Amino acid sequence: MLHHVELWVPDLDRAVLSWGWLLGSLGWEPYQEWPAGRSRRPGEICLVVERSPALRSGAGHDRMRPGLDHPAFRARGRGAVDALAEEAPAHGWRLLSPERHPYVCGAGHYAVCLEDADGFEAEAVAG
Repeated sequence: MLHHVELWVPDLDRAVLSWGWLLGSLGWEPYQEWPAGRSRRPGEICLVVERSPALRSGAGHDRMRPGLDHPAFRARGRGAVDALAEEAPAHGWRLLSPERHPYVCGAGHYAVCLEDADGFEAEAVAG
């Protein structure tokens, strides 16, 4: 079973606002907090956002390069997906492929795909 996923972010405050809102909306509770990071979890699996002191400088995350593309979360249903899509811009997210929303991944896959200000993508699937 997956234990945790850690995202190294260039701006912790910005990540706390965007990821904190998204994970909170999906029912993930705050778990840990330290000067360089925060974590949330719905149970045993944890997602960490951290501005690590070991982070090398760069232009930011590029989900189109090798590495993690995006985490996909279960939403409580279609209404939750719709609410996330509507509220996301106020929390630092933009809708990816709005012309295909909510079927970005094809018919039968009701989801919202979002990208934050740092280029990280997240998906929430009605389940």
